[in-house]
Amino acid sequence: MQSLTNDILGAARSAGCFSTLLEAIESAGLTQALSAPGPFTVLAPDDEAFKKIPSETLQRLLADHAQLAHVLSLHVLTGKHMAADVVKMTTAPSLQGMELPVQVDNRIVHIGGAKVLSTDIDCANGVVHVIDTVLMPR
Repeated sequence: MQSLTNDILGAARSAGCFSTLLEAIESAGLTQALSAPGPFTVLAPDDEAFKKIPSETLQRLLADHAQLAHVLSLHVLTGKHMAADVVKMTTAPSLQGMELPVQVDNRIVHIGGAKVLSTDIDCANGVVHVIDTVLMPR
């Protein structure tokens, strides 16, 4: 578990498996927002999740800052939701305004269709849960 002196971005940098997410956050101009006091819950796609997106599509997304900010806002939930809270939810409120469905089956949790790989990386301004898929608007 990360030290609470780390904010969400510091925890992501320390983990070493979120380079594409960090690049996307910077490109979309969301660094300052995610350094704010929060609290936030971030559904953080790891680098493997970004590799599932075709290279051309990812490059287009990274170049379109407005669309990128829209996509990234799907990955941020309002409030701090630890894993014990998430498993009791049927939907999770994204910062973007979309309610992401939460499904729990045999102790495997999916949020918005993405499998939760790791939970409860506690940070000074919220919590991070690692997911295996980049959430895209429908």
